[in-house]
Amino acid sequence: MKKYNVIVVFSHDEQKVLMCLRRKNPFQGMYNLVGGKRKENETSEQAAYRELYEETHISSKDISLAHTHDLNYYLEDMILEVWAGQLKEDIDVYGEENELKWISLQENFFDVQRFAGYGNIGHILYSLDLHKEGWF
Repeated sequence: MKKYNVIVVFSHDEQKVLMCLRRKNPFQGMYNLVGGKRKENETSEQAAYRELYEETHISSKDISLAHTHDLNYYLEDMILEVWAGQLKEDIDVYGEENELKWISLQENFFDVQRFAGYGNIGHILYSLDLHKEGWF
């Protein structure tokens, strides 16, 4: 089964989430969470921190991640692991793969014309908000 991850990065003040504007398909031109494919020789946690650093230059010194969800796509033979964390302090983020942008948590993340994942981002953020006392 193929394993992928997405990482939800909340700003230090808990008012924004870090998104990337995708430059290629799938979801070209739409906002998405950062993440990628898990390599054969790494744990889920190692993959989450590696992808986060590769795409944003956020390291484990800047954030502690919690594994919060698994989305199983049996017809696609794929698992999408969701990791989330809050920055310990404000830092500059940058990456070469996609443009990065902080987006207010007041946005409608269920807007499938703007946000990738057919509503999954909205679902993930809603669930994290409902249970933030359990993982923050």
